[in-house]
Amino acid sequence: MSGAGDAVFHTRIVEILRAVAAKAILPRFKSLAEGDIRAKTHAGDLVTIADEEAELLLAEHFTALLPGSRVVGEEGVAKDAAVLDLLTGDDPVWVIDPIDGTVNFVNGIDRFAMMIALVRKGETTMGWIHDPITGATLVAERGAGAWLIDADMTATARRLPVCDGNLATMTTALHHRVFGAHLGKFERNLRLGSAAHDYWGLAEGRIQIVSYRRLKPWDHAAGILIHAEAGGYARLLDGQPYRPAAANQEGLLCAPTAAVWEDVADLTRA
Repeated sequence: MSGAGDAVFHTRIVEILRAVAAKAILPRFKSLAEGDIRAKTHAGDLVTIADEEAELLLAEHFTALLPGSRVVGEEGVAKDAAVLDLLTGDDPVWVIDPIDGTVNFVNGIDRFAMMIALVRKGETTMGWIHDPITGATLVAERGAGAWLIDADMTATARRLPVCDGNLATMTTALHHRVFGAHLGKFERNLRLGSAAHDYWGLAEGRIQIVSYRRLKPWDHAAGILIHAEAGGYARLLDGQPYRPAAANQEGLLCAPTAAVWEDVADLTRA
C-alpha cells in the first residue's frame, strides 16, 4: 500500500485485522450456536465467543507489535472496569472493540466492524475501522490524514465532501435523545446499529451529522480521529473536545464543519 503516515505500521495492523477476522469472526457469522451468545449488563448488551476470541487475539498481536503497550478492550473492561485506568498512564494503549455492532452480527446483518485506536498519554494518535465483510479498512493518523485501504491494499486519501450547510438536505445518525424533537429538520435519520458504520458513513459523506450520548472509548476513539483527519469537526455538546481517557463524558456531536456544528448544537439550546 501507499499513503500518508507510517505505511509499514498501518500495513501490519491491517494484516492483523484481516487475519483475526478470518480466524475468529467470519467463520462464526451466521453460524453462532446458542451457547456462543450471552448477555452482559442487559438483554440487548450481547457478547459472543467471536468477540471474546477476537479481542484476545488482537491483544496478543498488538502488544507483540508494540512492546510495552497495554490493552483496553471492551470485553476486558466488562470483566474489570479498572482496566480503563490504563488510558491515563504513560504506556501506549490499544483500545479494542473486536466487533462493533454485535447485535447485527448475532442477527446475521453484515453491518459490523472491528474498531482499534492507539492512545498515547490520553490522546488518540492512530485509528482503524476494519470491515471484515468487504476487507476494507479506514485508517487515520493524527496530523497525517485519513485514508481508505481497500481489499487490494491500495490506499486512497479520504476528505469529506464540500458541505453547503443546508441542514434540510443532510442525513444524520442522531442517537442522543436531545435531538429527538428536531429530526424533522434533516432529510433522514439512520439507525445502523454500529458506531463503526456511522463513522464510515461520515468519512464517505453518506452521513453528515452524528451524535451520541454515551461515549465508551472503544466505540468512538478511532472514529472521531478518522472523521477529524478527513476534515470533520467534533466536540462534546458543551464545546469541549472528546478525550478517550476522560471519564463520564456525554453528548458528542460530529459535523462536516465548525459552522454546521454550531447550527446543529443550537437546536439543543432553543
